Amino acid sequence: MSSAGVTLSPIHDDSAKSAFWLDGNRSPYCSPESILIYLAVPGDSTIPMRVFESDSIASVKLRIQTCKGFVVKKQKLVFGGRELARNECLVKDYGVEDGNVLHLVIRLSDLRVITVKTACGEKFKFHVERRRNVAYVKQQIAKRGKDYVNLDDQKLIYDGEELDDEWLINDIFKYSDAVIHLLAKNSAKVRSKPVEKDFELLIHAPLVNEKSGLANLKAVLMKPPLPDVWIEPFVVNPKVEFPLVIHNLIRSILDGLEKGHHPIMSSEGTGGAYFMQDESGQEYVGVFKPVDEEPMAENNPRGLPLSSDGEGLKRGTRVGEGALREVAAYILDHPLGGRRSLMGDDVGFSGVPPTVMVRCLHGAFNHPKGSEHQEKSFKIGSLQMFVKNYGSCEDRGPKAFPVEEVHKICVLDIRLANADRHAGNILFCKEGEEGRTMLIPIDHGYCLPETVSDLC
Repeated sequence: MSSAGVTLSPIHDDSAKSAFWLDGNRSPYCSPESILIYLAVPGDSTIPMRVFESDSIASVKLRIQTCKGFVVKKQKLVFGGRELARNECLVKDYGVEDGNVLHLVIRLSDLRVITVKTACGEKFKFHVERRRNVAYVKQQIAKRGKDYVNLDDQKLIYDGEELDDEWLINDIFKYSDAVIHLLAKNSAKVRSKPVEKDFELLIHAPLVNEKSGLANLKAVLMKPPLPDVWIEPFVVNPKVEFPLVIHNLIRSILDGLEKGHHPIMSSEGTGGAYFMQDESGQEYVGVFKPVDEEPMAENNPRGLPLSSDGEGLKRGTRVGEGALREVAAYILDHPLGGRRSLMGDDVGFSGVPPTVMVRCLHGAFNHPKGSEHQEKSFKIGSLQMFVKNYGSCEDRGPKAFPVEEVHKICVLDIRLANADRHAGNILFCKEGEEGRTMLIPIDHGYCLPETVSDLC
């Protein structure tokens, strides 16, 4: 990972005096051998630190870690264009004198910028390493704000949800590159509701007012306007890590949406299924199936009637659960070697394409009239990687397929108790220079029925 230099602000006499002078005289707490170090990172003011000529470089870095939270191994100290690389050496060995400035270089790519807005209007900004958890952020708030010393009284809210202390920063904000807004509150009850394109956060807390005694505080946390298009994973458990192939799939589709390449509804099937394009607009890369457009769901585009009791087209299945079953089929179809690698694109034993639950916004979906681009118009559904193919098995006779390929799908269907396997939801393609035929199983919205008897 590359290192990034941090631009330092010039030394200001006032800031130096505030740290080392009192009533025009040198502070009695400062040793004559003390040396000023100015640390500045984007979003922070220039901060003076006091070190001594007899300090080692390692001890200075450790003090920086204690003060600012930057891990020692990710720090570089530079003086006069020269890195202070030998940690065992003393500060004076490098010729650093009183009043000199040491430049701090850190690996910024490991940091996230988090802005904490409190109910009282205070604002704190932190640079937090991705590996840190929410509890660490609370500790930093306690250091900055005297009213938040008790960690048990802090509750951090992001996107309407309270954050658990053990959740990692990288897991929570994996897909956001912007500054993250959190709300820190002190012993207050929180409820939230959408207000057009903004987000209203109501906090009821006992605040003493000179005129009225107790009063209710109403704070409004403004979210940026909703984009016209968007796609992101629908995360239930923030601790779940997605394989790189899933990240790349979502990124490719988002690039295509932002370039103006609309989702294209499939002309086949009984529910809404949309082909998602890449940035070039020349390739299909995914198939998105919203839960509210499934057969017999409220926004089904095929004109099917609503289910009267919630049961789907196949016995033992429920309307709106098809997307979950699609994802479950991918998860259960693990590779022969065991768990999937997060950094690889391991193919499952039966070849189910990578599938994930996502949240997607676009006007091309089958929305109720008048709801386009409102927050409730985000569609939740399954996203499956599109596989280039030569058609479905309906287009060819059964003798054209290798026996082992047929057996792989049979094993999958037995494991999933699949109630809807037919030639139309098995694709075939060619692989390698020899053009070996491979079968790709798709459409698993009716697998894993609630009871086995429903298969009869």
